Amino acid sequence: MLSSRPYLARALYEWLLDNDNTPYIVVDAEQDGVQVPRQHVQNGQIVLNIAPGAVRDLLIANEGVSFNARFGGQPMHVSVPTPALVALYSRENGVGMVFGHEPVMPGADEETFGEAADLESSASPRPTLASVGSASAAVDEGNGKQASAATEESPVEVKDGEASDSDEQSTDGDDQPKPPRKGRPSLRVIK
Repeated sequence: MLSSRPYLARALYEWLLDNDNTPYIVVDAEQDGVQVPRQHVQNGQIVLNIAPGAVRDLLIANEGVSFNARFGGQPMHVSVPTPALVALYSRENGVGMVFGHEPVMPGADEETFGEAADLESSASPRPTLASVGSASAAVDEGNGKQASAATEESPVEVKDGEASDSDEQSTDGDDQPKPPRKGRPSLRVIK
């Protein structure tokens, strides 16, 4: 299963901007693949302003967050893999989210997710649809007569306060159901 962290980060980022807040991210600078200005790292973490006025080319992708920014007047490309994203919050009021540790789902890591789906789809044949004719136009091959699904079942009449035979057990001691009525179906109006 894919990580929910980038999806939540994109949503929070957009929500904070819509509410005129400044989005900040907290990054675990000690994880592999993190490219941040090391001179500003404190206690293994760094807080970065990712507001549109502070960064250029911001991309919050499933793989991570990347952008270009200036630190002490020096341009730098910042890259933060998704697992290194610790939190996203508002500078003004602290509203946001701290991302906890995500459990690893057995048998569904990101690298083999697409490959497993390809193998599964190639292993089983695709189902096909078959055309089925109308029941009223079906011809009984045994005697050449037309058969109808409606003629094989008797019409059910239900009066107010009564239940059909299929809803209740027969109380007359006869456990055998009545044979269906043959012939053309009819509708009787009961007042």
